[in-house]
This record gives sequence, structure tokens and C-alpha cells, in this order.
Amino acid sequence: MLRGLRDHLASERHRGGRGAWLRAAVLGANDGLISTASLMVGVAAADSSRTAILVAGIAGLTAGALSMAAGEYVSVSSQRDTERADLETERRELDTAPDAEIAELAMIYRKRGLEPALADQVAAALSQQDPLRVHARDELGIDVDALANPIQASLVSAASFVVGAVVPIVVVVLVSASLRVWLTMAIALVGLVALGAVGARLGGAPVGRASVRVLVGGALALLISLGIGRLTGTAL
Repeated sequence: MLRGLRDHLASERHRGGRGAWLRAAVLGANDGLISTASLMVGVAAADSSRTAILVAGIAGLTAGALSMAAGEYVSVSSQRDTERADLETERRELDTAPDAEIAELAMIYRKRGLEPALADQVAAALSQQDPLRVHARDELGIDVDALANPIQASLVSAASFVVGAVVPIVVVVLVSASLRVWLTMAIALVGLVALGAVGARLGGAPVGRASVRVLVGGALALLISLGIGRLTGTAL
């Protein structure tokens, strides 16, 4: 029984630790697939030249991956700076007013349902070992061992975007001109549904609803891009 409990807890930690960046990877691949496919379908509707379509796709892949990397780095760096500032403030408060901080921690435990006497005991006992870790977790909601990592976030976002964006590019390279647009759209929609299902499963959301939502959104994006491409090609 104890072995089963240990395995269960280890499995939960494993999923929780990887869940955030896995969801980011799925979203990045989703963005790469739909944005690049829409761009290439729009260009293909205006100009059927394989070269023009591939240039647009590769340009979209490059720009999108760099944009994702830069955006994630800046965003997550700001989050990390905020976390570090909060931790430094908490560290100073623990140094200058430790009794008040323990009382604040005990108040948190009371609000969670512990009896006052037990809450005081728990707060005092936990604060003896590593007070900053305990107070950061229960007061600030920060895990000092899992602060935001901007480099990891930027690399995961860029790489996943590239993985998604490569799919329509490969389709255009391999498929004849007569099937290029519709097969690109079909494969993009299949990929979006699969990514939507994976993202929903990682987030604990209903898979069917998420898949339908991303299918409808992707279809609209592709059809709008196709229509704009044809109008532009006709006008020019």
C-alpha cells in the first residue's frame, strides 16, 4: 500500500512538473501550424508558384519562431523578476519581524480550516526548517525550486512553433499543384484537432469540446486566408 502511494505521488509530481512547458509546446505547435498554413494557403490562392508559396512559408516559420522566442523570453523574464522581488521582500520581513510572519502564516492555516492552536503549532514548526520556502509557498504561491525560466520558455516556444510550421511546408514540397491548397488545409485541420486533444488532456479539459473548438477556429482562419488570397490575386 505504501509503495502504491509513493508511486502515485511520484507520478503526480512528474505530470505537474512537466505540465506547464508541455502545454506551452502544444500551443506553440498549434500556432506554427495554423499561422503558417493560413499564410501559405493565402499565397497559393493568389500565386500558384511553388517558389512563392515556399518562400512565404519559410518566411512565416522564421518570423513566427523568432517572435515566439522573443515574446516568451520577455514575458517570462518579467514574471521571474516579479517572483524574485517578492521573495526578497519576504526574506527581509522574515529577518526583521519573524514573529509577525509566523502569525500571518498561522492565520492562513486557520482560514484553510485548522483549529487556532494547531495552526499556531504548524506555522511555528514549519518555520523552523526553511522559513522562506514555507512562507513563499503558502503566502505568495511561489515554489522556490520552480521559478520561471525564460530561456526554457523561449526555446520550447520557438522549437514547437517550428515543428508545427514545418508540416504545411512539407506538404507543399511533396504535393502537386492541383492538390496543394486543399491537402494543406486538410492536414492542417487534422493536426489542429490532434493538438487540441493533446492540449485538453494535459489541462484536464474535455477533449471533444476542445477539438471541435480548434477545428472550427482553424477552418475559419484557413477559409478567410483562402478568400483574401483569391481576392488579392484577382485584383493584382
